Amino acid sequence: MYPTESRNKCFSEEMVSASDGSVLQNEERVAAEPATAEMHQASEALKEDAKGKRAQNIVWRNVILMTLLHIGAVYSLLLIPKAHPLTWIWSYLCFLITALGVTAGAHRLWSHRSYKAKLPLRIFLAAANSMAFQNDIYEWSRDHRVHHKYSETDGDPHNAKRGFFFAHVGWLFVRKHRDVLEKGKKLDFSDLLADPVVVFQRKYYNTSVLVMCFLVPTVVPWYFWGETLWNSYFLSSILRYTISLNVTWLVNSAAHMYGNRPYDKDISPRENRFVTFGAIGEGFHNYHHTFPFDYSTSEFGLRFNPTTCFIDLMCWLGLASNRKRASSEMIQARKLRTGDKSA
Repeated sequence: MYPTESRNKCFSEEMVSASDGSVLQNEERVAAEPATAEMHQASEALKEDAKGKRAQNIVWRNVILMTLLHIGAVYSLLLIPKAHPLTWIWSYLCFLITALGVTAGAHRLWSHRSYKAKLPLRIFLAAANSMAFQNDIYEWSRDHRVHHKYSETDGDPHNAKRGFFFAHVGWLFVRKHRDVLEKGKKLDFSDLLADPVVVFQRKYYNTSVLVMCFLVPTVVPWYFWGETLWNSYFLSSILRYTISLNVTWLVNSAAHMYGNRPYDKDISPRENRFVTFGAIGEGFHNYHHTFPFDYSTSEFGLRFNPTTCFIDLMCWLGLASNRKRASSEMIQARKLRTGDKSA
């Protein structure tokens, strides 16, 4: 293709085809090679532009911060022998609170509405969710509902068909696929915005993360049993936070790739005992995607499921109610109809 000015000039002058494919203009032969060279340059420019757009899709801030976080976590392992035993216990307690903020809070309560919680419990779970630092309740629940609705498609924020790394952490390193954004707009999240606890946490999320994820875990060991701030920070904040992130990510990656499918063999999510242990009950993933409304996310009740134990305890204390469950008849019928006969 010729530039615009050349094309206009050509149309105003007599053109005669030559037998060798060139063009005679005013009795002068104009070779076709320059146009071919221009097209080649334009093609290369388009390729470079496409590469640039792909590069722009990478969220370099997340890549850098996650890399530094994991380096800090590896360094934290060296501090474990030097720390006070109470610091080990406190770090694990913080891990459990962190996990509950995701499993009992953002996941089972706010994403799936599988049970009801009174105000004191919702406040505790919101604070625990800020300790988890995995996006505020509204954003976490929004992405999770989109994940269930469009699982293993481009509309899934952490589509496992794009590979283990992408499903695990890579999805945080790039901009969301446009299908995630477009299809997410079709879902109703008004119930989340109707909860004042969710709205408050979202409004003050950055402050709550600073306090709950980093300040409180660091200060308590230093204040109460004289632990160094250095050890407290790296063990109770950095190491605990990094482990909790990876445990949650394993639900998106490993529990969508490795394990059996006794409830629905036609979907990707699996039953993964390793993930169940680490994520305090969230590894029964084939069951959960088959019966997402079930507050226990498992047919086995309290077995291997600390989150279910916690919710049951809250019900006993009068802070939770209306737990939803799939009936045993429903479960067995589904196993026979769509399960892989592995259990």
